[in-house]
Amino acid sequence: MDIARKNVVRNRKIRNFIYSLVAIALVVSITVGLSRLKPAAPTVDRASIWVDKVKRGSMLRQVRGLGTLVPEDILFIPANTQGRVEKILVRPGAEVTKETLLIILNNPELEQAVQDVDLQVKGAKADYANLRVKLESQKLDQRAIAASVQADFNQAKLQAEANEELYKKGLLSELQYKLAKNKAEELSTRCDIEEKRIAISSESIEAQLSAQQAKIDQLQALYQLKRNQLDSLNVRAGSEGVLQQLSVEVGQQVNPGTNLARVANPNRLKAELKIAETQAKDILVGQNASIDTRNGIITGKVSRIDPAVSQGTVTVDVVLTSELPKGARPDLSVDGTIELENLIDILYVGRPVHGQANSTIGIFKLDSSGKEAYRITVKLGRSSVNTIEVLEGLSVDDQVILSDMTSWDIYSRIRLN
Repeated sequence: MDIARKNVVRNRKIRNFIYSLVAIALVVSITVGLSRLKPAAPTVDRASIWVDKVKRGSMLRQVRGLGTLVPEDILFIPANTQGRVEKILVRPGAEVTKETLLIILNNPELEQAVQDVDLQVKGAKADYANLRVKLESQKLDQRAIAASVQADFNQAKLQAEANEELYKKGLLSELQYKLAKNKAEELSTRCDIEEKRIAISSESIEAQLSAQQAKIDQLQALYQLKRNQLDSLNVRAGSEGVLQQLSVEVGQQVNPGTNLARVANPNRLKAELKIAETQAKDILVGQNASIDTRNGIITGKVSRIDPAVSQGTVTVDVVLTSELPKGARPDLSVDGTIELENLIDILYVGRPVHGQANSTIGIFKLDSSGKEAYRITVKLGRSSVNTIEVLEGLSVDDQVILSDMTSWDIYSRIRLN
């Protein structure tokens, strides 16, 4: 008969208790270890990202904008009078001179008006000639009267002097002497009056002829205006260059001021660049610029900055200082770069996709092995076209990812392969 031993049962309980404690400790250890593990980092293909190294040195600040080549000398040719387009002799693209006939307009009413005014001028000139003859005749009559009075005065004066001698000798009565003397004095006064009449008549003649001449001048000016308007129906280029635009067609009716054509000098071009308003604040007149025509680079200088903002851009004119490449022509699309300043001894890096001047951004920095990248915060300063100043967060030779990493915004670490 077997007898149960108490120590065996007790030992089994102790052993089970120890196993339980070990199991609990193992579970706790695994849990703590798992909690301390970093989350799995996503893998990014290194060939699909753009990596750049932080440098220290000089950075040339630039701004870039798209634009077009436009002529410096543009002549818009308006219609000077109303008319209908009868003929078009030159088409856009043709080289023209000042006297090149471009368009012929037709206006019968204007032609009739020119003839009417011409006849009015001729009539006014005939009236002027007739008036001059009439006034000259009146002047001669006035002079004849004055001459007759002068002769009578001279005769009366001689008679008065003779009677005076006779009166002194007692051969003539006092009454006869005084009558002769009074007559001479009367004729003297009439002579003065006739001389004044002649002077007034001369002034009157001059005034009447001047008035008639003014009428002639007025009609001649009107005739010249109408004649010029008639001549302007033959529209000429007015400048040497190339006919860029023709705004009318045969049979079209045009009014005064209507733009008919545009002539430009293709050898004198400038670039009009559209610069983002946020980047245009540091642009100054005289700064160097380069214009890429896709067929060569042209150097230039900023000549004008538009004070107004249009659709988020500022228009900047660049006068070209080097020879134009072949194919450069008005309205050609170009890419312009303006040099703002050269920053000396600064920390800079390639410009991240979302890196704006004077901003703070999150960016991935590669570790020493180059196989992993960690998100860090970087403070940026002044920017250029392809580079930007680093103020805080990076050191020389640090490598950062400049590509668009918005797809990995939820991760603080990525792996590169």
